[in-house]
Amino acid sequence: MPANVDRSPAIPADATRSSPSTAGLRWLPRWAAPLLRLLATLILITLVLRGVDWNSLLGLLEALDWRWCVSGLATAVGIQIVAGIRWSSLARPIGFNHGTGFFVWRFFEGLFFNLCLPSSIGGDVIKAYRLADTTRGRLLAGCTIFADRLTGVSALGVLAGAALLAIEFELATLATLAVGLLLLAGVLLFFRLTIGSLDHLLELLPASHRLRQFLAQLLPYQLRPSLMSRAVGWSMIVQAGASISVALLARGIGVQLSLGIWFSVVPLIALAMVLPISINGVGLREGGMALLLGPWGVAREQAIAIGLLWFFATIVTGLIGGVLFLLDRQPPAAPVTTASASDQ
Repeated sequence: MPANVDRSPAIPADATRSSPSTAGLRWLPRWAAPLLRLLATLILITLVLRGVDWNSLLGLLEALDWRWCVSGLATAVGIQIVAGIRWSSLARPIGFNHGTGFFVWRFFEGLFFNLCLPSSIGGDVIKAYRLADTTRGRLLAGCTIFADRLTGVSALGVLAGAALLAIEFELATLATLAVGLLLLAGVLLFFRLTIGSLDHLLELLPASHRLRQFLAQLLPYQLRPSLMSRAVGWSMIVQAGASISVALLARGIGVQLSLGIWFSVVPLIALAMVLPISINGVGLREGGMALLLGPWGVAREQAIAIGLLWFFATIVTGLIGGVLFLLDRQPPAAPVTTASASDQ
């Protein structure tokens, strides 16, 4: 492990066992949170499917143009590969000396466990376990995973914000790009200032404070602030690709909308699915499609069908991770080692 990382304050163990999504439910029994999410999922499904014309919905799926569907699935798989590369860009420079393919492989494994486990962070726990074989190494792995998720959510906000402003004010393409660049610059500046002052912020909080434990996961990046900026760039590619993937799937049932609309709809729904409300975003995804696509002339049955196809793409990428996990059942990776000069 790099000497400069060793000198940073230790990451509290509690920081990897809890997250903002679960900290508020600590007073509940462990089994209660998954049960509540299951109940919420069933309620959302009931609300989404209420009043649906089943013949119309099934007809849309039966008449699916598989050429567009395969294109959308291929794009969905491709962006997960890029997401794995993004994770490697955050992990390798701070000591996890593995090839890019290793991180892509483990990233897909995480997708599989996110799909199978009721918790929204189940796949993240597996990725940390598979990345290192020591407690300290797994804590540092959790730091890279949290940073990876944080950059992804930031890119979602940039895309959704730029697209919504473009639609609201009927901006031209160049103006939309300018707005997007301004939002991106704001995000990068925020990361630069926040990461640079983390140690001072932590000094203001009690050692046992949950926020301190949460923010401590980002301490290794204070020494290399440019890593987060690069990861945000990768995240922009990932999130734009996700919107394009859903647009291709929608073409499969005959729905054609401009990319600007998809760049606003898909990130907004993805942001909603970050919240620990339903299992794998079921109900939120389909209901969000019906709510946000309705004003653009998309019938409710069409919107729900698009949501189902999006979920199908999620299942496919997750199953790929399951196959990769079965193909590589080796013990966790070796401990963190000193990063090479090229990585730094």
